[in-house]
Amino acid sequence: MRTTLFEPITLRGLTVRNRLWVPPMCQYSAFGEDGMPTDWHLVHYGSLARGGAGAIIVEASAVIPEGRISPRDLGLWNDEQRDALARIVDFAHGQGAAIGIQLAHAGRKASTQPAWGVENPGESLALQDGGWPTVGPSAVAFPGLTAPQALDEQGIDHVVAAFTTAARRAVEAGMDFVELHAAHGYLLHQFLSPLSNHRDDAYGGTADNRAHLLMRTTDAVRAAIPHDMPLLVRLSGTDWTDGGLTVDDTAALAVRLREHGVDLVDVSSGGNVPAPIPVGPGYQVPLATHVRRTAEMPVAAVGMIDDAWQAEQITATGLADVVLMGRQSLRDSAAALHAARNLGAETLPLPSQYERAYRRDPRRR
Repeated sequence: MRTTLFEPITLRGLTVRNRLWVPPMCQYSAFGEDGMPTDWHLVHYGSLARGGAGAIIVEASAVIPEGRISPRDLGLWNDEQRDALARIVDFAHGQGAAIGIQLAHAGRKASTQPAWGVENPGESLALQDGGWPTVGPSAVAFPGLTAPQALDEQGIDHVVAAFTTAARRAVEAGMDFVELHAAHGYLLHQFLSPLSNHRDDAYGGTADNRAHLLMRTTDAVRAAIPHDMPLLVRLSGTDWTDGGLTVDDTAALAVRLREHGVDLVDVSSGGNVPAPIPVGPGYQVPLATHVRRTAEMPVAAVGMIDDAWQAEQITATGLADVVLMGRQSLRDSAAALHAARNLGAETLPLPSQYERAYRRDPRRR
């Protein structure tokens, strides 16, 4: 059976075998608190590649130590991290999957307890307990967290340089693409949203000014990676709060990003302030569709997309170009392979070692 979900997609010089990808999902498993991937990451990402995903986006990886959400976050601020990630990249490529990395700075949401394995997950980590001072566009705290220091011009320049250097390391590690994390209330999103950006200089006030840091970072990273390497950006389609970003704001921003060399926008939502989010199956797909039609560029849809037929409907009807299947991939690392089989795809993304499980003739061992 011909399926759109299991047709290849080409972005610049990269052709990905199918459109069912794994989004970045923090594992909080850099147990050395040094940003280094561990055997957990090799097995985790290797299993997803073996499981048939078209592409895998490695979890939010901090561009500087102070940009980590927690001490257990991955990082890409030194060559040792680059070399450790290269092993994961090589394995994913051996399974036929593309693999990229999400570069991030948590801003005012940095220096918090990991999401699991501690008594107070998500709370600010005190300096005496290994925390660090946080920064943001303004000295406005995320509710419940420690207030950040507002970045000055020198600090902003340092952030742009850190993203650029990390992107170069991603290329050296063999990554197929880079994604900038400008969603979920982290630093680039904090600058974009009037709820967290109260500046009155070139980085605040108007929508164009609030986008200035993201555009500078986009231009610097685009110039630092090969011309044929795709550049992705994750955006929160809406803040889900009065006075915050709307989907029209995000669509207008996507137009600018396309003009600055971004190849696909990954549309999520929320995260910058607590908000009543109407969570349900495919609840963010309309946001992605609006951005796609306004900006006339490829988009990825994410958010409670758990079923193969649901994912196929999204790509078949042009609601999005790529489907990111997150939690279902955690429940089933071979979710993409099983989706292909359930949809009757003409070609299964199947490792040779597992072929016997899919053959009809049990006599062949």
